[in-house]
Amino acid sequence: MIPSIKIGTVAIEKTACLAPMAGVADRAFRLLCREYGASYVIGEMASAKGLTMSDRKTKELLEVTGAERPMAVQIFGEDPAVMAGAARRCMDFSPDILDINMGCPAPKITSGGAGSALMKNPERAEAIIRAVVRAVPVPVTVKFRKGWDGDSVNAVEFAKRAEAAGASAVCIHGRTRQQMYAPPVDLDCIRQVKQAVRIPVIGNGDIDSVESAVRMYEQTGCDLVMIGRGALGHPWLFAQLKAYFETGALLPEPPLSERMEVMKRHVRMICACKGERTAMKEARGHASWYMKGLRGAAALRRQAGCLREYADIERLAELVLESCAVQGES
Repeated sequence: MIPSIKIGTVAIEKTACLAPMAGVADRAFRLLCREYGASYVIGEMASAKGLTMSDRKTKELLEVTGAERPMAVQIFGEDPAVMAGAARRCMDFSPDILDINMGCPAPKITSGGAGSALMKNPERAEAIIRAVVRAVPVPVTVKFRKGWDGDSVNAVEFAKRAEAAGASAVCIHGRTRQQMYAPPVDLDCIRQVKQAVRIPVIGNGDIDSVESAVRMYEQTGCDLVMIGRGALGHPWLFAQLKAYFETGALLPEPPLSERMEVMKRHVRMICACKGERTAMKEARGHASWYMKGLRGAAALRRQAGCLREYADIERLAELVLESCAVQGES
């Protein structure tokens, strides 16, 4: 039996959760990953300012459906009062947990003082966390990085401040903002954070296999692992992890025909959520990820970049199967 951890009063199976990836981990992908066994999902980050201004697109990012639970919604911002107000508005969507993004490295976020820029201002970050915790009745978590750059690694201090401000858990990505997504991920830093606080610690960074997830658990002692880019085009990773923790079995990768069926179903789910026109634009990236590791993947990704209607994804899947059959892949 797989054990669970608790974030506040919310029980979460100790397998792996899905990271809140903006523009990628939308409802369709969250639902797909939940079906494969993701124990917990976090919505795409929403602007606190946009939410307090009743921005329609921002509100769309916060919708929670029953099949996604347990689920957190995530907000970002740099002003404690605005963040508290936005957090209260989030309660209209009945999330299980509220997550604060203090780790996003995107320049359009950090230039305004939000995301990982808050790691340069831990006093303000603590004030934000404290204000949000006081504003809502659900557990509050904080996602952050190792530090801003190699000269200002402050994850341990940051985690202690989050705990002191009332956070129910923290998630640390083991890279600095300066690194963006470049290797390596610092597992020792995650271990130090785990040893420094009493609240649950979620480890994040470069988990793309059962082996890398197990390594994260063993080397850091973290309470849960979070998978981001490693799940793109690879949602069955959650099922592989669940099987491993339940039975010790290492499930093989699904055959190519099954991969293509998952890809098509994923795109149908996006269409159902957003309509075909918008969905097919977003499907281009997802289809490219499903091509990862295939012989001739570069040419197939170019084909994926031309998707315009759902019939195109059907044709692309047929092309992949025909191409790989000729090359002897399965």
